[in-house]
Amino acid sequence: MMTELLCRLFVRDRERTNDARVRSSYGTLSGVVGICANLLLCLFKMIFGFLTASLAITADAWNNLTDAGSSVISMVSFRIAAKPADRDHPFGHARIEYVASILVSFLILLIGAELLLSSFGKIFSPAKLVFRWAAVAVLAVSILVKLWLALFNRTLARRLDSEILRATASDCMMDALSTSAVLVSQIVFHVFGLNLDAYIGLAVAVLICIAGLRILNSTKNSILGEAPVEETVENIRRIVSEYPDALGIHDLLVHSYGNGHLFASLHIEVDGCKDIFETHDTIDCIERRISEELGIACTIHLDPIVTDDEKVFALRREVEAAVKVADERLSVHDFRFVAGPTHTNVIFDLAIPFELRDDAERLKDRIGQLITEINPDYFAVIQIDFI
Repeated sequence: MMTELLCRLFVRDRERTNDARVRSSYGTLSGVVGICANLLLCLFKMIFGFLTASLAITADAWNNLTDAGSSVISMVSFRIAAKPADRDHPFGHARIEYVASILVSFLILLIGAELLLSSFGKIFSPAKLVFRWAAVAVLAVSILVKLWLALFNRTLARRLDSEILRATASDCMMDALSTSAVLVSQIVFHVFGLNLDAYIGLAVAVLICIAGLRILNSTKNSILGEAPVEETVENIRRIVSEYPDALGIHDLLVHSYGNGHLFASLHIEVDGCKDIFETHDTIDCIERRISEELGIACTIHLDPIVTDDEKVFALRREVEAAVKVADERLSVHDFRFVAGPTHTNVIFDLAIPFELRDDAERLKDRIGQLITEINPDYFAVIQIDFI
């Protein structure tokens, strides 16, 4: 309820989440809320960390300070991401969110490493603790605030499909867990007289490092490039299948340049005997529909195939059967053959799943042998495509 209220008050046109200006407003909202909350938590924890001589509370305060810094980075990244495309950046600036996520992860890891060293030192030279109920109250309030911030940022991340806000939400949840551990250590010290402060500080540092590594790994995958989600692939295939002139689809690639900046390329097999202008018009219609319905800028390559030669059909069926003998997961596209005086080149692309990558050459040789068994004059010219 609070999240929705804040969005209504501070984000104009909040439903247009693909609009760069709207995303910037969401980013500013998340940043301002995070900065204010974390600076207040850091201040109170620093005070009570000093009064109680607790390394764990002080460590938690430093963690809140890094969260405030992360919120600043997040806010700035949304501002930059909102900039329109220019000559030097024709795909826009949306990927700056990934760079910001990496900066956040490095900042978190740096603080985590510092706290690890401090905690190890305090294990061998423990400080005398002083219990205060006010410190317990501050820690309890901090846990509630961090849980709310986690839900707040997770809601915004889901709404915007934002990596940096997912990272922020994950960090807030880890903060709530680490502060809970500090709170438990204070209660244990008060009730049983056991000083677990340095060990809890060590646990907090480990949790901080884990959060940093998780953010770094998630962002790394986005920067390196990930396979498109199955829903996107199926939606593209669905649109293409609605056009009778599109006889087959292959080599589908989807590239992301940040939220709302998706680009795709694919090959569509068409009847080589049809009028090229009619076929081109069909391709234009498919590209336009993919852009309008899915928000993906699409480029389609035409692959003309023979559709009125029974000899070609019969040979393709035999080759496809041979391919399935080699492995059921394989498929054929761009099929053609060139007859010569001494032999016939059977030319096609062989689509191989990535999990069979190591067996590609063996499968290629095996299929070549099977095609030669069909007719000794056949020579397979195979281009491998990994899917």
